[in-house]
Amino acid sequence: MLRRSFTALAALAAASVLAAPAMAQTKLKWAHVYETSEAFHTESVWAAQEFAKRTNNKYQIEVFPASQLGKETDINQGLSLGSVDIIISGSSFAARSFAPIGVTYYPFTFRDADHLLAYTKSDIYRELNKGYEDRTGHVITATTYYGVRHTTSNRAFKTCAEMRGLKIRVPDVPAYLAMPRSCGANTTPIAFAEVYLALQNGTVEAQENPLTTIEAKKFYEVQKHIILTGHIVDHLNTIVAKGTWAKFTDEEKRIFTEVSQEAAARATRLIKADEAKLVQFFKDKGLTVSEIDRKEYMDAVAKAVTFEQFGYRKADWDRIQAVKSGSGS
Repeated sequence: MLRRSFTALAALAAASVLAAPAMAQTKLKWAHVYETSEAFHTESVWAAQEFAKRTNNKYQIEVFPASQLGKETDINQGLSLGSVDIIISGSSFAARSFAPIGVTYYPFTFRDADHLLAYTKSDIYRELNKGYEDRTGHVITATTYYGVRHTTSNRAFKTCAEMRGLKIRVPDVPAYLAMPRSCGANTTPIAFAEVYLALQNGTVEAQENPLTTIEAKKFYEVQKHIILTGHIVDHLNTIVAKGTWAKFTDEEKRIFTEVSQEAAARATRLIKADEAKLVQFFKDKGLTVSEIDRKEYMDAVAKAVTFEQFGYRKADWDRIQAVKSGSGS
C-alpha cells in the first residue's frame, strides 16, 4: 500500500514537472527614460501589474526606468532588435522610422493639451499610427500627454528676434531644433543628465522642456527666467514590439490596449494637475515668467522651415488643425 502511494506521488510529481513549462509566466521588458518619481513610470508600473492581473498572471512585465536599457534612440531600436518588448517614447523618435508621424512635433501644431487629446481620438491620429505600424510592425496602443514645452533662460526675452545668439540646449531632434533655430538661437545638444550642470557653469544659458520637467530636474535653481513659448505640446506613445504583439492573442491585444490607454489617461491627469500649479511655484521661487506673441513665433518658423524638409506632410498638419478640442472629429 505504501509502495503504491509512493509510486502515485512520484508519477504526480513527474507530471507536474512536465506541465511546468506550459504554466510558466512569459516575462516582458518595458523601458523608458523617465525617473521613478514621474507619472510615466508609476502609471507604467500600474499598467504592467494590471495586465498581469487581467491575463491571470500569464505575463510578468518588468518596467525599466531612467534609461536603464538605453537612451530613447536605443530603446526604439530595441523594439526591432528584440531587447525590449514595450516602450514609452515620443513621436519624434518614431518619425525616424516613419517620418510623417513626426508632424505633431512641428512647432505650434497643437494649441494646448486639450487639442492634443482631441487629436488622439481622431481619424488622422489612427492613420498616422497605422502608417508607423505598416512600416515597422510595431503597434502604438496609447498616447500620454507629456506637457507643453517652454523655455528657461538666464537672459530675458519675449520676442523671437531677442533669441538671436542665445546659447540653448535642445535635444538633437530636427523638430525640437526648428523653433530656436528659426529665431537665430545657438543650439547645443547636451545629454539630458548633464543639462543642470551645463546651465550652472554657463556652457549654455537656456534650455526648453515642460514645466513639470523644469521642476523635477530643478532647472529653476540655475535659471532666472521662464518664457512661456509653448512651442511644442509634447506627448509620449506606448509602443509594443512587432514580435511581442504577434504572440498576444486577440483578447490579450484588447486587454493591453485597454490597460495602456487607462494608464495614459491616469498619467495625463497627473501631469495636467501638476502643470497648473507650477507657474505660481516658479514665481514664488523668484523667477520671472513671461508670455510671448505666439503668432510672431509661428510666422518665423513658417518662413524658416518647411514640412517637407522633415518628411512631414502639410495635409496631415492641416487635418490636425481642423480637429476641435473636446472632439475627435
